[in-house]
Amino acid sequence: MKGIKLVIHQDMVNYRMPTSYQLRETYPLPPLSTVIGMVHYLCDYQQYEPMDVSIQGSYFSKTNDFFTRYEFKNGNKFEKGRHNLEVNGFGVSRGIGYTELLVDVSLILHIVPKDQTKVPAIYAALNQPREFPNLGRREDLADFQKVQLVEITEQTLENDYENRKGNWSAYLPVDWIEKKGSLDKGTFQTGTRYRLPKVYELVNFGTKKVPKIHRNWIERKEVVYTSSFDVFEGEAVLIDDEGTLVFLT
Repeated sequence: MKGIKLVIHQDMVNYRMPTSYQLRETYPLPPLSTVIGMVHYLCDYQQYEPMDVSIQGSYFSKTNDFFTRYEFKNGNKFEKGRHNLEVNGFGVSRGIGYTELLVDVSLILHIVPKDQTKVPAIYAALNQPREFPNLGRREDLADFQKVQLVEITEQTLENDYENRKGNWSAYLPVDWIEKKGSLDKGTFQTGTRYRLPKVYELVNFGTKKVPKIHRNWIERKEVVYTSSFDVFEGEAVLIDDEGTLVFLT
């Protein structure tokens, strides 16, 4: 199969966990939906284009940053001494929060659309993006250091492969781990298990005149975030034509 390989560097970035508020925590690598969303935005897709992605990378350290929080409740009238701001007669409270940031992020992404005829168009959109790309928040600029067309094949290893890059990690699909039997054999060193969002649909819970749009996740994938992805002699794994392991999810 053909795919697009992206080598990316980011200075400071937050891949926000949706359940974090006061401290906006970050995933250690961008989740599936964030990568797929970036591709859709740069390709100007108006509807979902099915694709699988492989995500691996590292970061140097973590830090926290301040941000200004604005909180309000629908219908709450402005009360002097209680609210900081008045907006059209309604009260808004202002405070501070914290954003967790990854520092000096390096990523290798593989993007494989289900419709292989889309590969050239996606490659063109990523190789010459219509604006400077971002991955994470809007301000999290992504430096595309390499954009390359690659051939990805399943190969049976003749020798053991061990990840020797100290802090280099990947999202490994749980179904792939179970298929190769590593969980049962005890040869797999577990990491952090995530159920990452991948595909959503927009559902209107309101009316045509007063729409209330809600994002409904219809597909999530279970992965393990780990730096221990050893693959042993005789096991099958996806590899691109540059020798990089690929963990499509």
